[in-house]
Amino acid sequence: MTHLKQQAFFNWSTGKDSALALYKAIQSNQFELSGLLTTINDGYGRVSMHGIRKELLYKQVESIGLPLFEVLLPEVPTMESYENAFQQVLQKRVESGDKISLFGDIFLEDLRKYRENKLAEINLKASFPLWGRNTRELVEELIELGFKAIVVCVDARVLGEEFLGRVIDYDFMNSLPDNVDPCGENGEFHTFVFDGPIFKHPIAFELGEKVFRTYQNPVKKEGDNEYDCLSDTEQKSGFWYLDLLMK
Repeated sequence: MTHLKQQAFFNWSTGKDSALALYKAIQSNQFELSGLLTTINDGYGRVSMHGIRKELLYKQVESIGLPLFEVLLPEVPTMESYENAFQQVLQKRVESGDKISLFGDIFLEDLRKYRENKLAEINLKASFPLWGRNTRELVEELIELGFKAIVVCVDARVLGEEFLGRVIDYDFMNSLPDNVDPCGENGEFHTFVFDGPIFKHPIAFELGEKVFRTYQNPVKKEGDNEYDCLSDTEQKSGFWYLDLLMK
């Protein structure tokens, strides 16, 4: 029996988990992919959380060969501005026939619940190609498939700036402290994928400066999502970023 593919879009972060999840979605032959959706801080012209220049995102998207749907956020986003911007773009995806929103999440249950609940409000379903997998095994699979990813952001509470600029390989995995997830699923580090089986050609870039930034932590209230947006609180988190430059 022939199964009809479901029209879907993929939530693209520029990093390794997104790359592997997108690869899995393509290989599954279950989806008709309409494009990639990425959140961009419009004030800085960079991908949210990862800090990647949007010009490098555009190079990734061109090499993958799918359209890009941009969610533009203000320089200092609130939860309200985040959700409003997302809802506007998601509504357009529904009107275009998309039924599924694909993510690279692996095991954060409350984040998954948040995503599912928000999508259900506009009759979209969520799919997680990597869900429940062992994170070390996922990194090993990423390496064996030929993906190349470089560390561009680390949470200073758990990793030092010396981890910036390292390429994801077995040496990298073995050098991680025991309290750091191999995929950085708790936000310990973020990456930029520049080569692999989903790309027509590698993404060229040069290493720029390292920058330390502090952010206000979100105050989690019942029903809130603490992972995707910043809000007022007295506590701050520090992150090291590696700026990647167009080559």
